Amino acid sequence: MPTTLTLPKWVDLHTHFRQGENVRHYIADHLAMGCSGALAMPNTKPPVSRVKGPKTETAWSIEAYRDDLLSAGADAFEQLITPLYLTRETTPTMIVEGATSGLLQAAKYYPPHGTTNSEHGVPMEEWIGSDVLRAMEDNNVTLCIHGEQHALTGPDYFDLSQTAESYFYFNRMPKVLAAHPNLRIVCEHITTEAAARFVSESPPHVGATITPQHLLYTVGHLVQGLRYHLYCLPLVKFQRDRAALRAAVTEPGQEKFFAGTDSAPHTDKMTECGCAAGCYTGGCAPQLYAMAFEEAGANLESDGGSAAFTRFLSTNGPTFYGFDPSEETFTLVKEPSQTEIRETAEGPVTPLPSGLGIDLTWSLQS
Repeated sequence: MPTTLTLPKWVDLHTHFRQGENVRHYIADHLAMGCSGALAMPNTKPPVSRVKGPKTETAWSIEAYRDDLLSAGADAFEQLITPLYLTRETTPTMIVEGATSGLLQAAKYYPPHGTTNSEHGVPMEEWIGSDVLRAMEDNNVTLCIHGEQHALTGPDYFDLSQTAESYFYFNRMPKVLAAHPNLRIVCEHITTEAAARFVSESPPHVGATITPQHLLYTVGHLVQGLRYHLYCLPLVKFQRDRAALRAAVTEPGQEKFFAGTDSAPHTDKMTECGCAAGCYTGGCAPQLYAMAFEEAGANLESDGGSAAFTRFLSTNGPTFYGFDPSEETFTLVKEPSQTEIRETAEGPVTPLPSGLGIDLTWSLQS
């Protein structure tokens, strides 16, 4: 009989559902892989940069975007968090009123032009010590950070000695903590040894999400054959970085690191201006995470290995965000499976395993 793992349903605490007709497909893929909830990223067009009110040509509100997600199937989730996109229009009053209303639980920092639809972002240097972050600190609003330094030259952006992420965690994040010691922070989709160390050495109210691809792959996998389905931001890094991430998630009893796939659907990965950033892992993320834990040396058939995997996938994230893990369960089976291309009205979306031409070693029990 194949090994089975029955786990509490998990919450994807960093994912992209986008907008439009296809949203229902992406939510359905999340529900099908045992998700009981999601944190839906606000870098839509237009951005989710207000708390209340109808959608306009320049801004979506948390209230309006949330309603769209619920009507597209997200009402089946136990938890749905929609962060506010931090822009130059964000005010302390907006933070206070949003937190008081219950709509605002988290706010998202994007480095300007650092990833998809991030042109509305404001440099972190301008946020440090600001009244906006103080209001978040005072009202228990979590700061979700895309931790990369913007506007670096090529060698400073990605090199063996420094990347945009390591620069950010060496030079920006210590200043954020010093200026806002009680601010709840999630360092999202971390990719480097530097980021893992920063989170591990920070107070308990600083946590991090890690994607399946950053636990499984390195930049060598990306450039050997230019496997563009693995192109995401932040980029996959070096073996030492992957080893640090694997050590962080498998450390016995760890409570700071949890699942956030950064799953990002694209119907056209190759565009005139370059490769669209994002790996689509809807429908297959738990299987990929299980594979990553095994590659990290965890025995998922043992009590210790199973406990570490459960903490990372199912319990650490809800505990960090202040809600109970799901009481419902889903089951993974240790047997091969394959992913299929998701056909949509706007075109096909290729899951990461299909794009890389690999089979999964785990499957979801139907």
